[in-house]
Amino acid sequence: MATLTCPSCAAEVKPDDLICFTCGANLPRTAASPEDTPAPTTVMQQYLKPPLRSGSISPAVLRLAFPTGNVEVPAGTSLLLGRDPAESLVAAAFARYENVSRRHATVTMDDAGHATIRDEDSTNGTFVNGDRVLPGVAVRLADGDVVRLAADVAADVLLPRQLADPASFSRPD
Repeated sequence: MATLTCPSCAAEVKPDDLICFTCGANLPRTAASPEDTPAPTTVMQQYLKPPLRSGSISPAVLRLAFPTGNVEVPAGTSLLLGRDPAESLVAAAFARYENVSRRHATVTMDDAGHATIRDEDSTNGTFVNGDRVLPGVAVRLADGDVVRLAADVAADVLLPRQLADPASFSRPD
């Protein structure tokens, strides 16, 4: 099997990677039928803020299952969804959808593992379960929700259920 390399930095990449994990460049997509390869997964690795002092960052990971591939957002991170490769690490996933704005929406997972999506004043809107998200307003996401960018780019939201902290339970007196 031939070794694949990033066209920007020449680092070794996997065939199903959407971005180079060394330099962050969008990788060109090869034309393959959906049956040939599993959906690629992209992970956003930039932290928004340091971990909370009183606890640690949740191990939860939000997965958005788009037709062009999966996007994973770990707790404590955010990811811009859109067609602008200078701003979105996953721009290649939306390149063929002209109705998706260059800076369409931002998905955030806070340190506690709560997911939100915020429309970035997109032209054709962001929707959660068919309801339009107002620009600049963060809307909470839950497992099973459907996120849609513009008219035809939908993703299923996969978010592990948060388990209750045993320290929060109290014994009856």
